[in-house]
Amino acid sequence: MKKFNFNVNQKSFVFLIGYILVILAVILLGLLPLYFKTSNQMKDNDKLKAQIQEQKELAPVYASVLNAGKEKNLFVLPNPAKTPLPRSDSGKFETDFRTLAQKSGLKVVSFAPDVNTSTSPSTSFLHHAVLNGEWVDLRKLLIELGSLPYLDKIEEINLQQGTGSMEFKLKVGIAVQ
Repeated sequence: MKKFNFNVNQKSFVFLIGYILVILAVILLGLLPLYFKTSNQMKDNDKLKAQIQEQKELAPVYASVLNAGKEKNLFVLPNPAKTPLPRSDSGKFETDFRTLAQKSGLKVVSFAPDVNTSTSPSTSFLHHAVLNGEWVDLRKLLIELGSLPYLDKIEEINLQQGTGSMEFKLKVGIAVQ
């Protein structure tokens, strides 16, 4: 077998190693950081594209919310001038209450006047009501009750979760003369 002999003088070998080190330095110090920077920028671009797409999809919803907010009567609750009801007409409240409860989607289980306040000479007459329905319907009922000019106060509201629907117990006072 023949031996391979490489006759490389020492000066050219040092130059060769120097060139290789310069090339490695350019790669390590110049190209790799540039590669990492561009890959991070591409990730940021992808995130921005996803955000832009999300904004395009949500733009109609945002526009509808803005338009709904421009309605001036949206947040106006009924607040009529308070006028007491004659004591002889206090039975009118039961029919009004049942009508408003039905309009709000609630079922009136029981409705009874408070005996203690009906015989006293006070200006407030309490009623106890038990209703079944959903939470949103109670909100509608309370807003509708606010439109009654003879409503004095809602003294107590008890909530109890039942099977399928909620049970609401109200103590409502009306102003009487």
